[in-house]
Amino acid sequence: MAKRKWNWEGTKNMCSSGNNGGFAYGLGVAGAAIYYVQQATTFWAGFVGVLKAVVWPAFLVYKLLGI
Repeated sequence: MAKRKWNWEGTKNMCSSGNNGGFAYGLGVAGAAIYYVQQATTFWAGFVGVLKAVVWPAFLVYKLLGI
């Protein structure tokens, strides 16, 4: 059987995870959670605020696109 030769050219970044925005998203979620919880007057308003903090990018894109 012939030995297979590997072509290593152009394979430098094939193993990258593509998780470049994870840190920025995490900071945004933390900041939004702090903001929403500070504005809350009841426990349930704070709970909903934490849920909003997780999905705030969806609200932002919705408003920016004007859909």
